[in-house]
Amino acid sequence: MNREYCRWYSPHLERDMELLIFGHGGAKVLVFPTRCARFHEYEDLGLVSELRDKLEHGHLQLFCLDSVDAETFYCSWCHPGDRVRRHLQYERYVLHEVLPLMAQKNTHPCTIAHGCSFGAYHAANMAFRHPHLFRKVVALSGRYDLTAAVEHFRDLLDGHYEDAVYFNTPSHFIPNLNDVHALEHLRRLEVVMAVGESDPFRANNHQISTALWAKGVWHALHIWEGRAHSASHWRRMVPLYV
Repeated sequence: MNREYCRWYSPHLERDMELLIFGHGGAKVLVFPTRCARFHEYEDLGLVSELRDKLEHGHLQLFCLDSVDAETFYCSWCHPGDRVRRHLQYERYVLHEVLPLMAQKNTHPCTIAHGCSFGAYHAANMAFRHPHLFRKVVALSGRYDLTAAVEHFRDLLDGHYEDAVYFNTPSHFIPNLNDVHALEHLRRLEVVMAVGESDPFRANNHQISTALWAKGVWHALHIWEGRAHSASHWRRMVPLYV
């Protein structure tokens, strides 16, 4: 199986960024790591191994990203507005540096946004904000409202709210989305979500599901037994949904 390491200086983030590529062809999968995790996490957790057959047969090609969560939503010492602005720089890095690299290496027309836990937020937020760039989103054990405090998970914006927060909170902007062209592209997306029945963010998953149905976006929301928020569960999920 092809495994390729890439590193370059990102002008959008003004720092070096790293990623790993697995596979040689097929649908391109943009993989976001979990909270504050690194580009090699997907491999470390055994998720690449679960997709080995699809990778070796050229059905999928993974592009596993690094995160800057410690500089954005989990940077507790900086102003919440600055957290969001740094996140938007990360989005520009993905849009203008990573996606072009993916297109250069692989001309397959299908691009999938995918992530687990906090990576699911990134995948869904990216795909819902830019649905014309993706064909599918696979979000596992996700949280789609970073402003809501649930159990021991705090409001990651500390009560701060502005347009940039609204437009990066799928639970907030999708119910009010009325742009005809954006909705057309959103309705073409294959949306797959999975969450545990006792996951603290199950209600948030149902909320985003309700909002998608209200906008005519067909999708699947799979409810797994228990909390189902661990690598052992994701290893069972990814062969089914990615």
